Amino acid sequence: MSKMPTVKDVAEYAGVSVGTVSRVLSGETAVKPMLREKVNGAISALGFRPNVTARALRTSRTDVIGLVVPDITNPFFAQLAASVERAALECGHSLMLASSHNDRAAEQSLVSAFLDRSVRGIIVVASSDGSGLHLEAAVPIISLDRRFGTFPLVSTNHAQAAALIADHLYGLGHRHIAYIAGPLDTEAGRMREEGFVSQIDRFGKTGEPVELEIAYGRFDYESGETIARDLLSRPPQDRPTAVAAASDQQAIGALRAARDLKIDVPRKLSVTGFDDILLANLVVPRLTTIRQPADTLARRAVGLLLEEPSGRGDEMVDGSLIVRGSSGPPAQPKADVAGHKN
Repeated sequence: MSKMPTVKDVAEYAGVSVGTVSRVLSGETAVKPMLREKVNGAISALGFRPNVTARALRTSRTDVIGLVVPDITNPFFAQLAASVERAALECGHSLMLASSHNDRAAEQSLVSAFLDRSVRGIIVVASSDGSGLHLEAAVPIISLDRRFGTFPLVSTNHAQAAALIADHLYGLGHRHIAYIAGPLDTEAGRMREEGFVSQIDRFGKTGEPVELEIAYGRFDYESGETIARDLLSRPPQDRPTAVAAASDQQAIGALRAARDLKIDVPRKLSVTGFDDILLANLVVPRLTTIRQPADTLARRAVGLLLEEPSGRGDEMVDGSLIVRGSSGPPAQPKADVAGHKN
């Protein structure tokens, strides 16, 4: 059996020093691009595989980033995990993924397990506020999307983004709006509600007032469908003309309820979401929503993790409004033969 190539073999093949190869393998950004390209070419040509275990013994850490998400079946968290993996690979690191299933105790256990494996750092999308409050770690930890304990947070500016939806629906002419909020034990849920409600309140002070109803649920399909079915089962004159949901899953649930009740979207009802999961562009009608810039969030989280010193403070990234077919002007009341509106 042929001998496995060593760091020395890679260095000789690339025409560089062993130290340069080591710096490339450790992900140091100071290595010149030309040298990095030579080393990576030699690694590929020789089929070199670094001894991760040996390196961990020498440096007390591996080139592995741990990621904990609350629910890997949630489409947004799945997309976010894929973005974090790409960002980690761009920096010469691999990703170890785990799901806490929205369980704070499991979340703590997973973080501890990552620490036992000498990971380079840990990114956590928290299950709820307060998780991780008493955790001390020898490696950097970054909160992503949802705050984990007191660790620095990288997230969309949820309040700014939710205000864009309020602007959109008010601009279309909706004056009776229902807002399906997310769980209040998450900072994201609270900030989305605050951003939406504050913007609607501002409209009421400067222009036509809005009748706003708020219902609370989880960020899932079932909550959206259940809440929307209750709202839309009323007589037509008592129903909201728009439903703004705090997540795309809730919004897709609301679309299902509207379809079951034979309420046309968007002619009789506008529905909006938040996240821009892949399914948002596949449902019928396609969903108007807020796009969270998952790739940007992931790159900033990984970047902060690898910085020296790591994670110096929170970072907020603006979301953007994506207008599709699920939103439109409210239907105008029909006039009877005497000219009265029904």
